[in-house]
Amino acid sequence: MRTSGVLMHISSLPGNTGIGTLGKEAYKFVDFLKSAGQTYWQVLPLCPTSYGDSPYQSFSTFAGNPYFIDFDLLCDDSLLNENDYSNIDWSENPEKVDFEKVYNNRFLVLRKAYKSFDKNLSDYKIFCDENAFWLDDFALYMAIKEKNNGKAWNEWDSDIKLRKKSALNSLKTELDDEIEFQKTVQYFFFVQWKKLKAYANSNSIKIIGDIPIYVASDSADVWANPKQFLLDEDCNPIEVAGCPPDAFTDDGQLWGNPLYDWDYMKKDGYSWWKKRIEHQCNMCDVIRIDHFRGFESYYCISADSKTAKIGEWRKGPGIEFFREI
Repeated sequence: MRTSGVLMHISSLPGNTGIGTLGKEAYKFVDFLKSAGQTYWQVLPLCPTSYGDSPYQSFSTFAGNPYFIDFDLLCDDSLLNENDYSNIDWSENPEKVDFEKVYNNRFLVLRKAYKSFDKNLSDYKIFCDENAFWLDDFALYMAIKEKNNGKAWNEWDSDIKLRKKSALNSLKTELDDEIEFQKTVQYFFFVQWKKLKAYANSNSIKIIGDIPIYVASDSADVWANPKQFLLDEDCNPIEVAGCPPDAFTDDGQLWGNPLYDWDYMKKDGYSWWKKRIEHQCNMCDVIRIDHFRGFESYYCISADSKTAKIGEWRKGPGIEFFREI
């Protein structure tokens, strides 16, 4: 049986707060897909974007993008008033996202919603418990990043960078409120996403999710799991990912993502990947992995290289990885 669908990232939906969200326009898009006889809605990665605002460079492969939280829905939950966000200058062009304005304004509004939120809510506590395997590290990572004016984690003080227990315990106490804010924002996202996905599924629309094969160097993923990656003793990448020169570029593509330590991952039973895939399966119906061929063989570039001209291909984990997953 042949089926079809549409690729439409959440950011590209119409909206009145500078960027597409998980609100009414997303539900209208589901209605459109159903009326058009479609089966699939494909999105790009839903994770929070870092510098450059690419969904393929994220602070976490597990977290949701706060930009997509719909303020009207928070208003319906009595966490915001419409005037908290309706008079903000979100963009000069309603058909384009001004990421600087979104970044500068969106979190101000979310902090207002956080102040109104009951953190003793049982659903919130359940969410935090069920997602603790990634949420605790992510919330702490984002809180520390906020404290350090956005610096990458490998530029933090060494005891924090290397995750010394005493240093982290001290920061958990100092940054308790900011950590709670980060967790609450993730709760907002996943509540809204879960409801949207349920609506799509009830209308026979399946969601195709998307994850990059690699994660960003400046991410909670690498900071919290350094042994899974090829890093030196100072937690800097030894080698990075990219593509060799081709018809599109003479210098190749230097992505800069740290490479996986596949030998360590194999000994560890691919536990990090299992959690990643399971988490995505809970979010979406079908998963696309970007640069999938890297599981067969991948291109390695020295971390101090300025281009991707010089590198080497190495064998990936291959079919054994998928049997294990």
